[in-house]
Amino acid sequence: MDFSIKAFDTKNTIATAKAGVIAVAVFENKKLSQAAKALDGAGEITAALKSGDITGKTGTTLLLRGLKGAAAERVLLVGLGSDDAVSEKSFAGGVAAALKAFSTLGTSDAIIALPMTEVKERDVNWAIRNVVQSAHESVFRTDGQKSKKDPAAAGVKKIALAVPGSTATKLALAQAVAIANGMDLTKELGNTSANVCTPTHLANVAKKLGKDYKFDVEVLDRKQLEALKMNSFLSVTNGSEQPPKFIVIKHMGGKAKDAPVVLVGKGITFDTGGISLKPGPGMDEMKYDMGGAASVLGTFRAIGEMNLKLNVIGIIASCENMPSGRATKPGDIVTSMNGLTIEILNTDAEGRLILCDALTYAERFNPAAVIDIATLTGACIVALGHHKSGLFTRDDEAHNKLADEILAAGKNASDTAWRLPIGEEYNEQLKSNFADLANIGTPGGASCTAAAFLENFTRKYTWAHLDIAGTAWKSGGNKGATGRPVPLLSNFLINRA
Repeated sequence: MDFSIKAFDTKNTIATAKAGVIAVAVFENKKLSQAAKALDGAGEITAALKSGDITGKTGTTLLLRGLKGAAAERVLLVGLGSDDAVSEKSFAGGVAAALKAFSTLGTSDAIIALPMTEVKERDVNWAIRNVVQSAHESVFRTDGQKSKKDPAAAGVKKIALAVPGSTATKLALAQAVAIANGMDLTKELGNTSANVCTPTHLANVAKKLGKDYKFDVEVLDRKQLEALKMNSFLSVTNGSEQPPKFIVIKHMGGKAKDAPVVLVGKGITFDTGGISLKPGPGMDEMKYDMGGAASVLGTFRAIGEMNLKLNVIGIIASCENMPSGRATKPGDIVTSMNGLTIEILNTDAEGRLILCDALTYAERFNPAAVIDIATLTGACIVALGHHKSGLFTRDDEAHNKLADEILAAGKNASDTAWRLPIGEEYNEQLKSNFADLANIGTPGGASCTAAAFLENFTRKYTWAHLDIAGTAWKSGGNKGATGRPVPLLSNFLINRA
C-alpha cells in the first residue's frame, strides 16, 4: 500500500481532483463535511442523504458514480455519526468502512478526504496514523505458510490523504508508515509457527535488520551466557533441543555521549510450561510467548526506517521452555547473573527467569531508561482484559515521570496501558525458605508479584515493565498477533527524540 499527502486549498479543490474514488464524510443529521459540500454542486449527495440511501450512521457507506460536481470517477460517502464532535471511535469506524469498500472496487487509487482535523481531542497526525495503520491491517496476510496462497487482494493500492499540506504532516505520514511496517513485522513473527520461528530465527531477523538499517547486532550463544553466569536464563533452556540466543541490537542515532533507552523483550518462542506442563487446549497459542521480543524487533524496524535521532538498544532473551529429562524441576534453585538465588517453584513462570538476567545485563549500558516487554502473566488478562497492557514501575519521582511518558505515548498511539502497583508488600509474597527469592508468589496479585520479582534486578536504573499478555495477540476466529505495543513504544521513542 502506497500513501501520500495531497494538500487542498482554494486553488486545488477536491472537486477538481482526479482519482478512482474519493471518500468524504456525511453525518446523521443530514449534514455534509466540507469535502462533501465541495462535491455536491448538483445536489446529488444531499439527495442521497434525504432519500435515506445512506443514514450517516458511523460505518455506513454509499458509492456514487459520475457525480457532476466531481472530477473523480467515484465518490464514496462514509457515515461518521454526529457532526457535533467526530469521536475517535467514529473516525476509526469510518476509515475501516472506507477501506473495506475500497477493496471491492475496480480502481487502484483513492483519496481519503474525511475530516482529519476535526476529530475530538485528536490532531491531524493521529488521524494520519489511524488511516495508515488501518490500511495495513486491512491488507495484512496470514497465508505465509499455506501451500496455496489466498487470492491476491483487489482494489485500491494507492491512497492520498487530503489534509492541509505541511512538512509536519509529511513527517507524520512517514512516521505512520514506519510504525505500520514495524507492526507488520511483529505480527509476522508472532504468527509464524514455533518450529520455524525459533530463537535462531529471531537472531537471523535481528541480523537482517542490522544489514538493512545499519544496526550493530550481537548474538550470544550458550557458552557466552554460561561465562556471564546467566544461570536463571539458562535454567529455562535445559529441556529444549533449540539453542538459546541472547540478542543485542543497537540503533545509535543520538549523540555518542547520550545515555540510551533500552528495550528488553521476552522471547520464549514456545512455552509448554516445562515440567509444570500447561493444559493442552490452547497451548498452540504459546507460540505468541515471544511477543515481547517481536515487539522489540518491530520497534527497531520502525525507528530504523525513521532514522530516529536517539540511542536505543534492544535486548532479547530467547529460548524454548520444554519438558525433558534435562528440564529444570520445581524446587530447583539457580543463581542469577546478579548473584540472587531463585527457588523455581513453578517452571511455567519462566519469563521472569530469562528477563531477570537480561535486566541485569542492561546495567552495562548505563541506560537513561529501561522498558521490558513481556507476555508475562495470565493474571494481567484477568485484571485488564485484552484492551490495555499492564504497566508497572517503582513509585518515586523518576519512575512516575517515566510512567507518565509511557501512558501518554500509549494514549496518543491508541495503544493504551494502565498502571498497576508494585511494592514491598508484593516482595513479601516472593519469600523462600531456601533461596533469596521464589519465582512465584503466594496467591493473589500474580501480575504484581511477577513485576515485583523483576524489580529486584533493576535497582541501578530507571525501569518500567509492560505486561502484554492480553494485548499481543487475539484468540478465536480472528486469531493472530496484533502488533502491539509497537505503536506505544515507537511514540515513546519519538517523543524522547
